[in-house]
Amino acid sequence: MSLHYNPDSLMTLATVFCLRNLRKTMCYQEFRNKLCLRSDIFLPSEICDKLVNTYMELVHTDSNFEPEESFFQLFSDPRSTRLTRVQLREDFVRDRDLEAIKKQDLIELHLTYCNSLSSRSLKTLTCFRETLVSLCLFGCSHIFYKKGGAPLACNEDTEDEEEESPASRQALETDFNFQGFNRLRLLNLGGLPDEVDVETLLKPLKSLTSLDLSNVQLLGTAFLTQWKDRLASLVLYNVDLTEELVNTVVEIVNLRHLDISRESRRTAKFKMTRKILTAIVQRLVNLVSLDISGHIMLDNGTVPHFEEAMGRPSIEPCKSSIFPFQELKRPLQFLGLYDTTLCNVTHIPAYKVTGSKNEDQVLNAIEAYTEFRPELAHRAINQLFDIARIQHCSQLLRALQLVIAALKCHKYDKSIQVTGSAALFYLTNTEYRSDQSVRLRREVIQVVLNGMEQYQEVTVQRNCCLTLCNFSIPEELEFQYSRVNQLLLKILEPARQDESIQRIAVHLCNALVCQVDNHHKEAVGKMGFVKTMLNLIQKKLQDRMCDQVMEFSWSALWNITDETPDNCQMFLNCRGMSLFLDCLQEFPDKQELHRNMLGLLGNVAEVKALRPQLLTPQFITVFSNLLDSKADGIEVSYNACGVLSHIMFDGPEVWSMEVPLRDTVMDKMWNAIQSWDVSSRRNINYRSFEPILRLLPQSISPVSQHWATWALYNLVSVYPSKYCPLLIKEGGVSLLEKVLELESSQPETKDMNNKLFWFKENEKNDKSLAQ
Repeated sequence: MSLHYNPDSLMTLATVFCLRNLRKTMCYQEFRNKLCLRSDIFLPSEICDKLVNTYMELVHTDSNFEPEESFFQLFSDPRSTRLTRVQLREDFVRDRDLEAIKKQDLIELHLTYCNSLSSRSLKTLTCFRETLVSLCLFGCSHIFYKKGGAPLACNEDTEDEEEESPASRQALETDFNFQGFNRLRLLNLGGLPDEVDVETLLKPLKSLTSLDLSNVQLLGTAFLTQWKDRLASLVLYNVDLTEELVNTVVEIVNLRHLDISRESRRTAKFKMTRKILTAIVQRLVNLVSLDISGHIMLDNGTVPHFEEAMGRPSIEPCKSSIFPFQELKRPLQFLGLYDTTLCNVTHIPAYKVTGSKNEDQVLNAIEAYTEFRPELAHRAINQLFDIARIQHCSQLLRALQLVIAALKCHKYDKSIQVTGSAALFYLTNTEYRSDQSVRLRREVIQVVLNGMEQYQEVTVQRNCCLTLCNFSIPEELEFQYSRVNQLLLKILEPARQDESIQRIAVHLCNALVCQVDNHHKEAVGKMGFVKTMLNLIQKKLQDRMCDQVMEFSWSALWNITDETPDNCQMFLNCRGMSLFLDCLQEFPDKQELHRNMLGLLGNVAEVKALRPQLLTPQFITVFSNLLDSKADGIEVSYNACGVLSHIMFDGPEVWSMEVPLRDTVMDKMWNAIQSWDVSSRRNINYRSFEPILRLLPQSISPVSQHWATWALYNLVSVYPSKYCPLLIKEGGVSLLEKVLELESSQPETKDMNNKLFWFKENEKNDKSLAQ
């Protein structure tokens, strides 16, 4: 698979690096761990804005990022740092954070869902009144309430305990208004509490050009006309429409954007008529954007279907299927028709339309509604999920970017996380993979892991795990290797987990420890990987069930113990051998299980310090009996012989048991090796021959030497292009020559050795000819 790269800008990379390493770059640590800006640092607004806004993004989207208690204090002095455009969101933002930057000449301040802010922050807002042009307080439901009934004040010495207490919904702040905010042009008060008198609050603002009153209860409407010559954008989403309000709106003749949409037709009391829509189009002649989503259309406002279905879809107003829009002078730039019947007509005079008729309308809806209307974005993402699952997504990159943005923006919204993670599964599968850059796929992985971290709910966990299965493992997950393993192990912790999630999670764990460096395996072992897998095996044993979870768990243990002595030791310490015997007894006919278990014990046997724990009559008898196994071709017999070969290599002096005799076991090993077909294709993957090669130049155990020679000959002859280079690279040729020199080497071993040399030479000659 060829993936193209789309790297971040140098500015972005440098910003993130500085934020992750504040003490090594811009700051020093003072008393009580307080961060202070170095005295030789002077930063312009372009850099300061980027630092603050990226900091907020990292806090919300990267669980490995540690927030700094005094971060906003770094921007307290405008002589060394300049802030102009700041975007803060969620409960993480506190009153003291805003107070820290109160000396800055902010032009834009966007506060979204900042529910920890109280009326103390209203006082801080007045510090920006001379410079502020754009202000958003969307969803900041507590900012108009005092904390614990305290008077409006900006006291920097307020105790932390009071700082963290929630604002009391009873103590409404009545002293604040926008007096003095003379430069303010754009204001978003979406979600303003019903108790706040919006008319009185807004009265001092004479020059507004954009106003958002989403979800605000309006007692009167006439006050809107004070901006009738200036207002270019008015958003009244989920505001109860009345004839009076519509009459007021059409007086605001310079409006270019009007949004009178609702969340759903189900909650609509007001009925949209052809007459009202015609009045809006006729009176608001500068309109380029209109949203009437969620409204019930009362009378016949559309051209009859048999007429409008004729010809190619057109955006020309004169051909509009919606009668009132035939009076438009030019097509609208944007038209919101989500959750209306109008989105289904053929001729819609707008360049961008939201609705549910087709992929383009659905993507437009996700794009338009994600930031402030998650309840609509959730439904639109659900429709995108159906498109990707049943049909074909033709705007893949846009779809992926929009879903990622929604998941990042609404990390704490369960419905968005459920539908978004489900859509990601279909948007990242093989069909679409070639169009995705490395950076984009990494963004998908990040938001998926965020979802897994935030929600223990079954649907989110399953969706996220399934989406991870669409990636090349471990390669594409290596940049988050530790984090993804921790999350998967956490999923597998509960004794009774959802069966499907358990199966997927164990499969992912297995894939993650296959073909990775030993330091990765050691790190995952220390996280409790071995114990978790053994707990799963124990549970399956209790249920007397040998399913994929059981087999994957043993396979994962086989992979994680490969050339990793510490993990082998953990396996023994956690009663692994006891579980091995129990599984063998409970499931005598499960070939795949036997192969995985014996492969794991081969890894344990390679560790000299651990071999004494395998040298018991019980274990040796089991290994000896498995030499006769025909399970999975030769694999079980081969692995049993490998375990015994390492044990025999320690010499007769360590063999303290009387039964079985060492010679008897060695005879059985010879017989087993001679019964194997040397051209057998193998269900095994060697990254190194080192454990096999150490059995070659020795005379302690000729049968171990013969097993090692047979293994090398089989692998090199059946898979020459893969294993010939490995044999040469690891010095196997000189060790094989020593086998021929040893008098103790058996004739069968020497004969196979000679065949190996012949095969190696032939392979080298074939390569020369090919070149």
